Amino acid sequence: QIKSVQGYWIILADTVTTLNGGCLWITLCAQIERRMELVRVVAHNTHKRMASCLQGHMCADAEKRHKKLPLTALSQAMVEGGNQLGEDSLIGKMMEVCGEAENRLAAELMQHEMQIEKDVLDPLSQLAEVDIPNILKQRKQLAKLVLDYDSARARSATKSIISGTNTQALTAKADLLKEEVDEAMNKVEMCKDQLAADMYSFFSKEGDYAHYFITLLEAQADYHRKSLTVLENVLPTVKAQQDSWMEKPAFGSGLDEHLKRSGREIALPIEACVMMLLETGMKEEGLFRIAAGASKLKKLKAALDCSTSQLEGFYSDPHAVAGALKSYLRELPEPLMTYQLYDDWILASSVSDPDKRLQALWVVCDKLPKSNKTNLRYLVKFLSKLTQDSEANKMTPSNIAIVLGPNLLWAKTEGSLAEMAAATSVHVVGIVEPIIQHADWFFPEDVDFNVSGAFVMPSPASNLNHLDYDCSTIERKRPGSMLLCVYVYNNTTNSFYIILLFPVTSFGLRL
Repeated sequence: QIKSVQGYWIILADTVTTLNGGCLWITLCAQIERRMELVRVVAHNTHKRMASCLQGHMCADAEKRHKKLPLTALSQAMVEGGNQLGEDSLIGKMMEVCGEAENRLAAELMQHEMQIEKDVLDPLSQLAEVDIPNILKQRKQLAKLVLDYDSARARSATKSIISGTNTQALTAKADLLKEEVDEAMNKVEMCKDQLAADMYSFFSKEGDYAHYFITLLEAQADYHRKSLTVLENVLPTVKAQQDSWMEKPAFGSGLDEHLKRSGREIALPIEACVMMLLETGMKEEGLFRIAAGASKLKKLKAALDCSTSQLEGFYSDPHAVAGALKSYLRELPEPLMTYQLYDDWILASSVSDPDKRLQALWVVCDKLPKSNKTNLRYLVKFLSKLTQDSEANKMTPSNIAIVLGPNLLWAKTEGSLAEMAAATSVHVVGIVEPIIQHADWFFPEDVDFNVSGAFVMPSPASNLNHLDYDCSTIERKRPGSMLLCVYVYNNTTNSFYIILLFPVTSFGLRL
């Protein structure tokens, strides 16, 4: 068997001019025919599978192809859905923008498929269905001509051995047979030459045929680049719409993000829960300590995520309200009392002298970002109000600090809730309890709990801000603006000490 194209060429050249090599020629043609038939089958199968990958209809004009694409149908459905939902719906806006992007992707796909059909599929079809079959037909025609030549030669040989009396007639007959043989030989030679030329052409173009697949990959790469450009151009638009949309879940969102998005001063979950508890939960025993029903808590959190103020159905379950408030605080990406000040809080709480400890805590509290401090003040004022009914609800400043403190402050490196409780609960209680107990000293400003005006104020609404304890029981003087807080590390005891330096005012009073 001939194992290379070069082998075909060499033997073809040796036999194409040899008349007596008819049988060998036919044998060689059979081998070449098998090779070409294999190429034809491979090209046909590839064309068939590649055509099945096209989403549009082949041989249709550009407009019809575009309409028949699934991406076009998707685009139309998304645009229609967006129009039905309207501009007031984020989903509607997204569907309209994305629908237009899908339409542009459909246009790119249509152009890509038309290019594939023109530059790859049509040439493969021409090769498999026209070029190779034509060569194979010539091969069969040559076989027929060789048989005709052999028959003419056999008749001529037979007549040459027959004797007769009419010499002139025999000579004329012999000349006629010779002409038939010569004519048959010429036809064979001509067919051989044509077949040889076509075979040479076929094998010389194998590189061109192989280039169809390079064209395929190049077209696919170009299509994907253009599609990526379409997507990259539209993504900033949809992301900007997503970021600017006001109605986003409050739970799990950053405090500043939620306040900026909603235009609020106090986070909605904090204000809503406080207002509901002021109405029905102030005397509820074990508030913040007794767990709420999971389904009711989930429902309330979902309602608050929708930024609704229609929460009448939850007033009757203060434990669910308290649980939602705890969940909101704990699900903040950063604790309300901040990661940045965590070490400062811990150091301030370690001061042994009670008065100086309060001073140190006030200093740290004053460092809080504005939004954090405002929301902490709001919450602490409410918790202080809650402790006034501690005989009924059993929630003293200490108890509140124990159950709520870990949701206000935790270390950034903490892993699980159990690890948090074990590592910082004692410190956090020592921080939160005095702040609640001396709320009016830390935050002397009055607080309007219905700050947004969206809720019904509880009745009576008096005395919501200040505690009833005697202010004379503690020195309620805050550090001045020039207060210095110095942390000193003792190598012997492996502990920190806080030194507070208080200035003297122009009136000669020590602050």
